[in-house]
Amino acid sequence: MSLLHVAGLTKHFGGVVALDGVGFTVEAGEVVALIGPNGAGKSTCFNLINGQLAPDAGGISFDGASIVGIGPRRLFRMGIGRTFQIAAVFQSMTVVENVQMALLSANREIFRFLRGVPRRRRGEALALLDRVGLAGEADRAARTLAYGDLKRLELAVALANRPRLLLMDEPAAGMAPQERADLVSLTRRVVDADGTAVLFTEHSMDVVFAFADRILVLAEGRLIAQGAPEAVRADPLVQAHYLGTTTDTEDGP
Repeated sequence: MSLLHVAGLTKHFGGVVALDGVGFTVEAGEVVALIGPNGAGKSTCFNLINGQLAPDAGGISFDGASIVGIGPRRLFRMGIGRTFQIAAVFQSMTVVENVQMALLSANREIFRFLRGVPRRRRGEALALLDRVGLAGEADRAARTLAYGDLKRLELAVALANRPRLLLMDEPAAGMAPQERADLVSLTRRVVDADGTAVLFTEHSMDVVFAFADRILVLAEGRLIAQGAPEAVRADPLVQAHYLGTTTDTEDGP
């Protein structure tokens, strides 16, 4: 049984068909890229899986159970983590407090932090920061971090609930080539060590082909190809729809 199973996923925005009967699986421990040109439906697909949108048709199952209609917070507690194209952290908090908040939320203890127990789960938070190379920055304000370090912090936050599936939306967006390579290498080490499955979107083909075990290709809301990276790279339909347009940086609905 696949960890994530998507079947016949369909979503309309008015007269626009954002997704049209999309289906695929992600296996435990597998790293899968979801790529496509602008407007292909990648962000819509992510937002449906993560509970931010409801599908018009189709199903989404996680570990054999339907997750349609379940919101992001509950999905986080069920073991689905997410990072965003623009790093989503609390800029006014310290680095370690961001991770503490995620740990407390995962363990339904957030009220204790708000009641003034800022040291709760600090040790666990520091251990997560050490995994992503930020232990030395623990007490800095998050707003003072360089962008590459913010993305590392976001990864630590996403790992707070020990996710079985990690959704990563454009993880390397806005990063220089070396920063992209460093983040991809770090993420691969972390998820391999934990056996975490990853589904990610990305416009940078160097990241896709360095990181993915398998690639799914969307075009105009439909899945047009899937397979191992080299097979997808050689697919004439993929070349016609996408691989000539890799300089695009924004996704449609």
